[in-house]
Amino acid sequence: MKKYILNLALLALTCVVVVLSIWGPEAIAQYKDRGILNQIRTQEEETGGEGYRYQLSSNEKLFILSQCLNSQSAAGTELSSQTRETDAAYQELTGTYAFVVNHNGPSGREITDEQIYQTANDGIATLKELGILPDDIREVQPASYQATLYSAIDVPEPRNNVAVWKLNLLGSLQNANKENRLLDAYIDADDGRIYEFYVRSRLKWEEIDPDALVAAWASYMGLTAPEVYESDNPLLETTPYYKKYVFSGAGDDRTVVTVGFYDGINELFLKISK
Repeated sequence: MKKYILNLALLALTCVVVVLSIWGPEAIAQYKDRGILNQIRTQEEETGGEGYRYQLSSNEKLFILSQCLNSQSAAGTELSSQTRETDAAYQELTGTYAFVVNHNGPSGREITDEQIYQTANDGIATLKELGILPDDIREVQPASYQATLYSAIDVPEPRNNVAVWKLNLLGSLQNANKENRLLDAYIDADDGRIYEFYVRSRLKWEEIDPDALVAAWASYMGLTAPEVYESDNPLLETTPYYKKYVFSGAGDDRTVVTVGFYDGINELFLKISK
């Protein structure tokens, strides 16, 4: 009798196992589906497009912009016009770095066309307070300047890009009085900080302390401390009045920043390059 009952129990257990093996997985799947189906879920995803920008450090942004500006001639004075080329809007990204006109305009994160002139004036005021720009530099007026939005792109890694506004005195005013005026500048389209500038003022080179100027500018830009760049090449600039500095980047990357002055026209500049 006991053996009979034991056999019945084993048979019943076998039937339960068979039923569970057939019905169980389907039931579990349906239960999981009820927690997923008919619900909207979002997930952030990185894209490889130009519009996405990693959170680059200030030194990395400076390096990328310097490489891109060296792929075309940087803004400057009439004295360097013989080496100036027209800015090109790249149809396709080629090479290692590209400086591309952003025809789509600000994406919503960048400073807009309407904001850039006030942003520039705020930046000029800040640079005056820091002793980087002379106090006699006038505010910019929209009617006298052209503002163009650019993307400085690391072509092999296009997500590494810097959006900048280029602000320059209109060509129709090139023969106008430039005294105490901003001639050219590159301005960060995210935070409004001024990377590079050319200005006319009453200052003489003897009144300018380039070490103090570049140290104040580095602090303003959030950069690491610079080192003096030594070179025996007398042809680095078209003026004898300049001093160069090196800022480190990622790995072996480095950016050279020049504080210079064109005598006769009293033009002070700070530019970035390789």
